[in-house]
Amino acid sequence: MNKSLLLKQILQQLTTLHQVATDAALQAYNTATHEENVAENKYDTLGLEAAYLAQGQSQRVAECEAALAAFNKLTAEPFSEESHIAIGALVELRDERGGQLSLFMGPAAGGVKLTFDNRDIIVITPSAPLGQRLLGCGVGDEVEMTVGSQKRHFEVMAVY
Repeated sequence: MNKSLLLKQILQQLTTLHQVATDAALQAYNTATHEENVAENKYDTLGLEAAYLAQGQSQRVAECEAALAAFNKLTAEPFSEESHIAIGALVELRDERGGQLSLFMGPAAGGVKLTFDNRDIIVITPSAPLGQRLLGCGVGDEVEMTVGSQKRHFEVMAVY
């Protein structure tokens, strides 16, 4: 497992997400400030709605920048069979039905999905419920969590 390449691919994905967010923020700003969207009466809210959207998109850009900065500081440290799960770990889980799940414990950008080495990987953070339960666990440990109304059991199969 080449974690340097995995981190590089995550950074590329985050860069793409940042560019999409930047483009959306610029488009929302342009819509909000366009002369045709100046309110003519109190019921004409297109410009106001576009301004709210621009603010939200700008916040999304800032979150993407923070995620990029956090991942740029991350080094591709290898984890061993005896290692405990921490930020920077690639974790392989097996659920009670035998399904496998690959997770990368990142400092930010939870929910980002990518395919690497023919496996689907999801970035999770320590603030996510599953991330909280996995922190400090090792190979062979089991975690349980409730998803909706169902209890799910996961066993840590590997930590890279």
